[in-house]
Amino acid sequence: MEHRDFYKGCSSKQETIAISAVALQDHIICCHQLQDLSLADPFKSRTRNIKNIYKPVNKEMVRAVVDTGLRKKSTHDKNTEDAEKEYVLDPSPPQLTLAQKLGLVELPSLPLTAEEWGKKKQRSIQHGDSMQPCAICREEFALQPQVLLSCSHVFHKACLKAFEKFTGKKSGPMCRKEQYHTRVIHDGARLFKIKCAIRIQASWRGYFVRKWYKNLRRTVPPKDSKLRKQFFEEKFQQISNHLLSSYDINLDEFFSEVDSSIAASRDVFQQLEGKQTLISETDWEKIQMQAFRQEIFDCPICILPLSPTVHPAHLSSGNSDQFSRQVVLLSCFHLFHHPCLQAFEEFSLGEQHVCPLCRSYYQKKILKC
Repeated sequence: MEHRDFYKGCSSKQETIAISAVALQDHIICCHQLQDLSLADPFKSRTRNIKNIYKPVNKEMVRAVVDTGLRKKSTHDKNTEDAEKEYVLDPSPPQLTLAQKLGLVELPSLPLTAEEWGKKKQRSIQHGDSMQPCAICREEFALQPQVLLSCSHVFHKACLKAFEKFTGKKSGPMCRKEQYHTRVIHDGARLFKIKCAIRIQASWRGYFVRKWYKNLRRTVPPKDSKLRKQFFEEKFQQISNHLLSSYDINLDEFFSEVDSSIAASRDVFQQLEGKQTLISETDWEKIQMQAFRQEIFDCPICILPLSPTVHPAHLSSGNSDQFSRQVVLLSCFHLFHHPCLQAFEEFSLGEQHVCPLCRSYYQKKILKC
């Protein structure tokens, strides 16, 4: 009996060892032949497309669609929403192997919740992974698809797909963590758009400032003495060139125009002199009263008194024997000594004389005391 129990115990142990060995072998085979990686297999999509291409089409079911423009097209909004939507790439978890059920191998990790993905993303943002280039291709993320791993590392979607295809297993490119989860994010694209907007604004501001500075250099002289001298030299050169370009080089025509303008001016003045009218006695009385209101008692030419008492009661029109006391009244309301005005007229040029004070043509009348 003891021998039978011994043999039964040995057989049970051998069976458990054999089962464990088979379970481990099955687990290893499943791990090496695992096809449901985080990214789809390109060969499967190709086979599907080929099947769809050669699928027969019933021509009777095909109808022509005419776009009348009455239907609301919201595909653009849907595409933008889908392009900025974050989603998990991992398929449904595979069935547990016998080794995992027996506890010989560690169970796969459960899918992360939305809160856990938020923590992973926050950690990646704190490390600045999206601002740095991809660790596999060492290029910026730009607008290319980007994935976030459950280990908080960020890669290009195509780069991670090529890495998994090359290694044949799911292992983190940096931390070597197995059976990670992946999630599509758009932080790199968002940062790239912001960077592009900043570059566009910087280029526009640079262009505007350069244009403003060039205009400032053309209009405002600098403070440095050498640059200020050069600035005014350039301005003077520009003005001289502009004047030379605007002037006519034909001097004969220029002088002929000057002569014609002078002749026209002389004709006008001669006509004005010919039309001069005589002033009546009433007008002379008004001019005389206006001259007395100015209260000028000295001759403006010799700076001597016009008469002992210049007042309207002491002055009257007519000739006087006392030549030295003769005062002349001009039509421009000015008073002078008659000999002083005669001397001034002898020394003045021109056929018609002008007033020594206001330089206007006048008529005169001699007053006596």
